[in-house]
Amino acid sequence: MPTLDKPQPLERLLQSQGFGSRKACRQLVETGQVKVNGHPCSQANTLFTPPSLTFTINAASWPWRRHLYLALYKPAGFECSRAPQHHSSIFSLLPPHFMERGVQPVGRLDADTTGLLLLTDDGNFNHALASPKRHVPKTYRVAVRHPVDEAQISALLTGVQLHDEPAPLVALAAEKLTDTTLDLTIDQGKYHQVKRMLAAAGNRVEGLHRLAMGTLQLDEGCLVGLTEGQWREIDATALSQLGYTPS
Repeated sequence: MPTLDKPQPLERLLQSQGFGSRKACRQLVETGQVKVNGHPCSQANTLFTPPSLTFTINAASWPWRRHLYLALYKPAGFECSRAPQHHSSIFSLLPPHFMERGVQPVGRLDADTTGLLLLTDDGNFNHALASPKRHVPKTYRVAVRHPVDEAQISALLTGVQLHDEPAPLVALAAEKLTDTTLDLTIDQGKYHQVKRMLAAAGNRVEGLHRLAMGTLQLDEGCLVGLTEGQWREIDATALSQLGYTPS
């Protein structure tokens, strides 16, 4: 990734943003498909200094980013994988050059789970939010098969024992909304954790939707108006609220 203060050849800057190999980026420039800050540029070795750059390629504009921090409103029927087995990949919902520059999901959601999914090419950010040791809260709206009773809520809040787990897993919050809907907040991130916790409490998950991760919540702040299948960059304010400052 180019440094922030040194001039770099245009072809290298484009490569850093995922627009292909250096040769492919050179061809983009030399065939007149690239503008920089609104001005055509046909010389691939022309020097520019990030970060105040915007590239226009085939009428689409992309600001230079050292790292990408994205929020995706994941629909059902998409796998969090670059090589999906049974469904489409979430990467089909993103511009192709995002995948080329190494964007990865921050944790994973099952194919049938909807809602907030973060993605980044900043490994430190991914670790800071996805590592179980960091205990980042994640809130889900859960639809269940059987009516929710107080005993189930109590079990979730005091801890349920899952197979192969050394200690009971405790929900940070569990709120019954309707007879068959509750909001559940956890901070561990174990495999199929919500489904397994509800099963251990005596119920069965029929639908799962992630509302929030840390302090970032769908339809609040920079994510207002984000609809299913859409992505948006996470702004600096939201990153700060998540307790993360990019290097």
